[in-house]
Amino acid sequence: MPAVPPSVASAGADLAAFVPLTWLYVPGDRPDRFAKAVDAGADVVILDLEDAVVAGRKAYARDAVAEFVSSPHPVPLQVRVNELTGPDLPADLAAVAGRPGVAGLRLPKVESPVDVVTVAGKLPGTPLHPLIESAVGLEAAYAIASAHPTVASLGLGEADLRSDLGVLGEEGLLWARGRVVVAARAASLPPPAMSVYANVTDLDGLAASCRSGRRLGFVGRAAIHPRQLPVVRDAFRPSAEEVDRARELLAAVAEAQTRDSGTVVLPDGRFADRAMVAAAQRTVALAAAP
Repeated sequence: MPAVPPSVASAGADLAAFVPLTWLYVPGDRPDRFAKAVDAGADVVILDLEDAVVAGRKAYARDAVAEFVSSPHPVPLQVRVNELTGPDLPADLAAVAGRPGVAGLRLPKVESPVDVVTVAGKLPGTPLHPLIESAVGLEAAYAIASAHPTVASLGLGEADLRSDLGVLGEEGLLWARGRVVVAARAASLPPPAMSVYANVTDLDGLAASCRSGRRLGFVGRAAIHPRQLPVVRDAFRPSAEEVDRARELLAAVAEAQTRDSGTVVLPDGRFADRAMVAAAQRTVALAAAP
């Protein structure tokens, strides 16, 4: 396996440092599951105050989440707050403000950069993760992604988006998925993670869906059950062959640079140049991620 010069691999190392592969949702009104979720093996746990909690239990969920995030945990904890235009948001933000266990907020149904800026002003410095869940939000994807320095990622909420668009099949979401991948990249954000796969028993379908998302430029996926986590992780990790090919490309490009040459032809006939380095760096970094 060819060695990769540090100068060529450095961007890949940075990618591995801030791109998790698995996020696990847990209902905010089930505090009995919080510690179990932290121990389940996800890279990030999301305590959900929105869709997973019925209206009559919002206050209970808010108090339970606030108590749990009052101290740090070994896994980063994000909180998905309620709809930004709804009556529960002010109490949600007050409950998590200043809590040392909060690693970020997931913002549902974001439709404009103003939504993001408003929340950022109320919780300065808190990483924000807007979710695009409507046609209006999709049209504003780049503006939302670049709305404020605390925006840390961009994602799709596909269940709501399907309903808003009247989409029945997977093919109807292809443009939306590509749009979010492009918007995230244009705003210098990490690659977006895929939305949840609702059928927790269909692990083969989950794996196939993840592989499809990886081809579209997604990295990682949110889950709603711990059994989905290893499937997601395996689907997004590159194969040994992919890693070998990426390292070969990086080493060849680095060697070409020492000769002041911008291009190189690899032994298998692939034409490689500097424009291909980023993809190879991502492959090596994902293979090295914990």
